[in-house]
Order: sequence, then structure tokens, then C-alpha cells
Amino acid sequence: MFDSIVIGGSFAGHAAALQLGRARQRTLLVDGGLPRNRFAAASHGFLGQDGVSPAQILATARQQLMRYATVEVRDGEVVNAVAIERGFRVSLANGQEEMARTLILATGVRDLLPDIPGMQERWGTSVLHCPYCHGYEVNQQPLGVLANNALAFHQAMILPDWGATTFFTQGLFEPSAEQVVALASRGVQVERSQVVELFGEAPHLDGVRLADGRTIAISALFTSPQTVPVGTLAEKLGCAFEDGPTGPIISTDQRQQTSVPGVFAAGDVASPMPQVTVAAASGVVAGGSAHQWLIFRDA
Repeated sequence: MFDSIVIGGSFAGHAAALQLGRARQRTLLVDGGLPRNRFAAASHGFLGQDGVSPAQILATARQQLMRYATVEVRDGEVVNAVAIERGFRVSLANGQEEMARTLILATGVRDLLPDIPGMQERWGTSVLHCPYCHGYEVNQQPLGVLANNALAFHQAMILPDWGATTFFTQGLFEPSAEQVVALASRGVQVERSQVVELFGEAPHLDGVRLADGRTIAISALFTSPQTVPVGTLAEKLGCAFEDGPTGPIISTDQRQQTSVPGVFAAGDVASPMPQVTVAAASGVVAGGSAHQWLIFRDA
């Protein structure tokens, strides 16, 4: 039996497994190989890794993790997890089963982009979600914000520091009188005709076409996709959820403990703030917390 099985091998999962390995805990990391930021060419705002590709960061993390003799990494997908006496049993898609005293869910979330022609093929390059991650590289070119949920106004207010901004309400968000004044104070143009197509040589973006036939030139379009957790393991285990700004997230306390004793969660699946530094930090907390939970549970 493993001391811990970490499910999900992106930034949060690797960080959690690293803490457990350094605590000499017998740890299994199961990685499905589809990190959320696989569409981005570079990661930005991550201290010491600014401008490095997410794939390279994870490759380095994997190399460093494998130095710890108590850690095993397995490529694959966990399809089920159930509580057993003093631990958990997980089932992999290839038919293998493993047991552990604790679980760390770092499965991530899946982005549901608006159904507009040209969105998907530009995701991570010129259709973006985080100006702190990607705004600097747009280099003060014209930008757009596509309303998709309650975060739209917030995005439209902060984005002008990265470039002249047009706010496309899409019929989903109508700013109040006070918000109109605030947007105007930031130089934001409010456009109520819906975006119906993105154009340009993908993955680059030249502009958007509106329902009334007009086109507006922009170099990048920011939006907050709705998100759903990857897989149903947390539900199967009985973990409580809460409403995040873009979709449900697993409820955790400050130690990344879920509502199920012995089950911890880290990364985007348990955070309202999708950023690699935050994901890695939550993995550090989850790994340490799982180790300490075992000690004090058995004391």
C-alpha cells in the first residue's frame, strides 16, 4: 500500500509528490498527460521560470521528482476511487488497482470555450484567459474582452494596462450606469453587437466579425471559459464542492483537506484562481498536509 497516491501530474500534482518524496513517503503519481496549459507556448509570471514552456517545466519537474526512491510515476488515467479500511483503492483505465492511505486529487479542470468559429484553434495563443500570464506579450496591441460570465467586467477594467480594449458584451452582460462610467474612465469601448467569428491566420488573430457585419481589429481576445472538473473521482469519493467564479471547485480548507478525511485536493480543481504559481503552491501544501495527516491520525 502506498502512503499517498497523487492523481494528476501537472504543476500541483508534481509539487505534491515532491513534498511526499522528500518526506520519504511511498508515493504514486498517476499522470494522464493532458495538462490544462498544454496549448500555451510559454508560461509567464512563474518566478524563476518566466518564458519557459509548460512542457519543459514539467519535464524538468519529472526529472527532479524521479531522484526520490520512494516515488513512482505511472502514465495513465484513474477511473475510480473508493474508500476502504484505513485508506483508498483506485482503479486505472488499464485494469490495474492500487491502494493508498491518502489521496491527493490534482486532476485539473476542462475549459468550455464559447461556441464561436475560430476560438478553439487560437486558444492559448491569441485567445487567452489571463492577462498576467500573457498580456505583456501582446505588446500594447488592440485587445478584446469577450463576456462569458461575471468575471467579464473585471477583465475589461484591468486589461487596458496591456492595450486599448473593446468589451464585447455578447448579450450576456449589460454594464450598470456606474460600470459604464468606470469602463469609460479606463478608455474601454463597449460593443453590444455579438462576436460571431474570429478571423486571421490561426493561431494568430487579426480581428473579430460582428453580427451586424462590421469587423474590429484586435490582436488578442481575452475571455473566462466556464470550467468543469476533469473526471468524477471527487464526486465518487463524496467530496463537497463549492461554486467558483467559472464553475464548481472542490471545497478544501487551508491545508487543502477536502470534506473526506484523507483526501486532499490541489491545483485548478480546488482553486478559484487558475495560475501556475498558485497551483504549485497548493500542491506543496497538499503534500505536506497529507504526510502530517498520516502522522497525527496514527498518533
